[in-house]
Formats: sequence, structure tokens, C-alpha cells
Amino acid sequence: MKNKIQQPKIPSSLTQINFDEREEDYIYASIISDCSIIGEDIEKLRFEEVIFKNVTFIDVSFRYLQLTDCLFERCDLSNANFNDAIIHRTEFKESKLLGLNLGDSTVRNALFAQCNMNLGAFGYADLKQVKFDTCSLRNVDYFEAKLDKVDFKNCDINEVNFTGTSLKGIDLSSCTFSSLNASLNSLAECTVSPEQAIGFAKLLGLIIKE
Repeated sequence: MKNKIQQPKIPSSLTQINFDEREEDYIYASIISDCSIIGEDIEKLRFEEVIFKNVTFIDVSFRYLQLTDCLFERCDLSNANFNDAIIHRTEFKESKLLGLNLGDSTVRNALFAQCNMNLGAFGYADLKQVKFDTCSLRNVDYFEAKLDKVDFKNCDINEVNFTGTSLKGIDLSSCTFSSLNASLNSLAECTVSPEQAIGFAKLLGLIIKE
């Protein structure tokens, strides 16, 4: 991998807590596991050095969320609203992120690994040093997002919306798709496989003669 991502800095000793019993909206050096967080609507919630394991988020809206040095493992964040979040040194592993809203967010040094992120939203987000590894990204919206040193590895990116987003320096060659929404200008200096190049040519209306 060309772009080295900083991993979360999480201490070995963490305090097990119950989210519902927190005393403030800043949670640090903790582990939250095997539970559901339901119907919470909180702005400017902050997590630092926190591990989430087997946590299901249901009807949750955490606008202006701040995540620093966090890990989500086997969690379900489907349809959670994390609009305008600030995320740094955070990993999402083997999690269900179906329809997760990260629009207008700032994401730095983040890993999404083996996650179902179909129908997710990154519109107008600013992503730098981010890796999507073996994720399903079908119909994810990156409308007018900023992608800097972002890696897509072995992902399903069918029907992804890259409208208004520059793919300069982005390598899609290991990904699979039959259709993408992207303008010709946005594809400049994007790396694709020979087979994908033919597919792009067809999307642009060119007739490929064998």
C-alpha cells in the first residue's frame, strides 16, 4: 500500500462502560460492547480511545461527532447519521455500515475493512489517508467529495457516484463494477485495469471493435 495510515492509539487497559449511564458527552479510554444504542440524538459527542464491539446503533443521529483513536468491530451502524463528523485514527472492521451518513465529514487516517457500506453517503466529505479494504460500496455517494491518498482495494464499487469528485491518484484497478457515475474530467489520472478501461470507454459511448 502506498499511503501509510496511522493506526488508532488505544491503551491496553480500558474501562467497560454502559453508554446509557455516561455522565457526559465525552467518553475516553473505554470499551462499549454487546449492546444496542437506540434512538439517541446528540450533537458534538466525543469519543477518544474507545473500542466498540458488537454494538448495534438503531435510529441514531450523532451530528458533529468526533472520533479519535477508536475501533468499531463487528458493529451495525446502518442508517446512522454521522453528518459533519470529524474522524481521526479510527478503524471500522467487519461491520455493517449500510446507509451510514458521513456527509460533510472530515476523515483522516481511517480504515474500513470487510464492511458492508452499500448506500452510504460521503457527499462533500474531505477524506485523506483513508483505505477501503474488501468492502461492498454499492451505490455509495461521493458527490463532490475530496479524496486525497484514498485507497480502494478489492471493493465492489458498482453504481458508486463520483460526480464532481476528482479521482486523480486513485487506484481502482482491484475493484469490481459494471457501472459508475463519474464525469470524464474526474477520471483524469485515475488508475484502472485494462478490462476496466474498456468498460469506461463503453460508458463514454465509444464502440470497441475487437
